[in-house]
Amino acid sequence: MNPSKAGVNELNQPRVVSRAEWLAARKELLVKEKEFTLQRDALSAERRRLPRVKIEKEYGFEGPNGRVSLRDLFGNHEQLIVYHFMFDPSWEEGCRGCSFVADNFPGSFAHFAARNTAFAVVSRAPLAKLEAFKKRMGWTFPWYSSSGSSFNRDFQVTLDGATGGDEYNYQKAAALKQAGKLYTEQGDLPGLSVFLRDGDIIFHTYSTYQRGLDLLINTYNYLDLTPLGRQEENDPRGMMWLRHHDRYSA
Repeated sequence: MNPSKAGVNELNQPRVVSRAEWLAARKELLVKEKEFTLQRDALSAERRRLPRVKIEKEYGFEGPNGRVSLRDLFGNHEQLIVYHFMFDPSWEEGCRGCSFVADNFPGSFAHFAARNTAFAVVSRAPLAKLEAFKKRMGWTFPWYSSSGSSFNRDFQVTLDGATGGDEYNYQKAAALKQAGKLYTEQGDLPGLSVFLRDGDIIFHTYSTYQRGLDLLINTYNYLDLTPLGRQEENDPRGMMWLRHHDRYSA
């Protein structure tokens, strides 16, 4: 469902000015954009300096070629990025929001490989469901099932208070829900984790959740450059307009 024409017309439109006035305003904004770029570079450098934690558990996943370990997901690379895709074992299709993120994954993972980095997607649903949905959506990224593993819970993307999984984005899920920042205290949620290996020793270096995933969504990055932006201001959950890409009406 796209935003209604009426809703778009009701938005405050930018002022109409002369080219000279526009240029002055654009240059003023450019100063702030450059400041933000420098701040982002500094934040990225600080992120790279985060300490690391040795992975002590042996995690196993089901892939197209059989059972694999977390070490196997690296291949020959030193770094591994894992996207935690919401796909509950009882569902017949993946989360719309995570599908939106997946649509924005790099078109060619060769660029990751050129920087000594592997990429994989992990979900709790059984492999057969992942493979069927992947085929339907036309995706080519490597996707693995963590069914039977504590991987999702350990990295705070499956909430289950009964087994100790009661935190998301480094906060108690109950507090986030009470504050209106989380809609559930049970089940799967999205996230991204980064790992580094030294030989066969694996370290966890970074995880991000919620708005931290915005950086992955190029559709948002493009829309943020437009006057109408994301057009989610009147949407209580922000992304209710989303559909799986094969379900938008013409």
